[in-house]
Amino acid sequence: MTSMLDGCTPWPEEFVDRYWAAGHWRGNTLDNLLRGWALQYGPRTALVHGGTGTGTGAGTGAGTRLTYAALNRRVDRMAAGFRLRGLRPGQRVVVQLPNVPEFVITVFALMRAGAVPVFCPLSHRTPEVAHLVRVTQAVGYVGPSTSEGFDHTAMAADIAARWPFLRRVFTLEAPGASSPYGGLTTDPSGCQYSPLGSIDAAPEPALALSADQVAFFLLSGGTTAAPKLVPRTHNDYAYQARAAAELVSLTENDVYLAALPAEFNITFGCPGIIGTLSVGGTVVLAENPGPAECLPVIGRERVTITSVVPAVAEHWLDVRPTVQADLSSLRLVQTVGVAPLHRATAERIGPELGCRLQQVYGMAEGLLTLTRPADPDETVLATQGRPLSPDDEIRIVDADGKDLPDGEPGELLARGPYTLRGYYRAPDHNAHSFTADGYFRTGDLARRTPDGNLVITGRRHTGPVPDKS
Repeated sequence: MTSMLDGCTPWPEEFVDRYWAAGHWRGNTLDNLLRGWALQYGPRTALVHGGTGTGTGAGTGAGTRLTYAALNRRVDRMAAGFRLRGLRPGQRVVVQLPNVPEFVITVFALMRAGAVPVFCPLSHRTPEVAHLVRVTQAVGYVGPSTSEGFDHTAMAADIAARWPFLRRVFTLEAPGASSPYGGLTTDPSGCQYSPLGSIDAAPEPALALSADQVAFFLLSGGTTAAPKLVPRTHNDYAYQARAAAELVSLTENDVYLAALPAEFNITFGCPGIIGTLSVGGTVVLAENPGPAECLPVIGRERVTITSVVPAVAEHWLDVRPTVQADLSSLRLVQTVGVAPLHRATAERIGPELGCRLQQVYGMAEGLLTLTRPADPDETVLATQGRPLSPDDEIRIVDADGKDLPDGEPGELLARGPYTLRGYYRAPDHNAHSFTADGYFRTGDLARRTPDGNLVITGRRHTGPVPDKS
């Protein structure tokens, strides 16, 4: 087994052997899986974005529809372009993009070049982005030139002046005429600026990459502290997305609406973008989760499955009567959030949206619990379901770390084939976030029902909340 990236905590060998023997881990990198999907589903539509009412179409014209074959070609050429610009295997690149095809293309291209994308929400500003660049020693940044009136290029330039390892900035659109970073330029600190569209070169032979290496970093949630970095390996993430796709019986006839930000775990791989691509389905990218944008898209693209947080679900339900949209294609709405869905909202989703509800409890750190499509209504309405994997191990413990009986609330601990063993370069934090035998302390309070489902009841303490996405 290859060692993980320096600063990461690997799974102990006995667990590695167990997850391989169970068939969870299969040794294929995500970018190589895309090659296989392109061969299998070549002419099918992989990504849809833009067109009437589906977003600003930033950098993509009136609308984009990409087949699997075209997506893989774009990834191949961009990966070669990144390597031509000096990106090397193992180097980190912060990716801060909206829900546009370039997000998917860039992430896969970086992985194919051997680089490690660091997923960063579009809403983050200099303090958070500078923290990510510093902790990961990122050599690159990919983001909009400007977005919602904020100048991301100027932010990147400011960070590059302070942290000399950041030497390459790739912008989604060409900067405006007044920007000092137009076209291919180099600033006084030696940082180079290029439009993302210019990162294009003849494809190269595939690199030999290891599936037990870090594929990308997700960010832990939390509003009161600098975000913590969650390393996700190719093996663990491919398993998570595949298992989640199987659980909801995803097929090539499914159309997944990425309504929440693509860098959220729920959107990217629960089953999300990765799970949908793995079965030959279509991913529709929306830049705004609001009902005015998403409900018409569901009708036009015949969306079958989507994921929302409780507040978005409530907004959709409240606005539904006023929006002209045919939702008859929708079969499943997943809800995931820091707080569980209100019972009253849960009861409205089926009748008012005409689909099945799936409650999901999840986090960037790993563990996913989900209600099953065949569960009784009461289970779907009142619980957050059961763990995704038969090898997910969960404990509910009291303040002294003693296991509690079913029905009693305590802190939820978890370990398993897609749950991290340590945050990246955070030894002090890891010392109190993990038990001696490798269980992650979620900080969430939960109780287990007699039939094995979990009900999340609150937080153990105030402070940073893991990203329930």
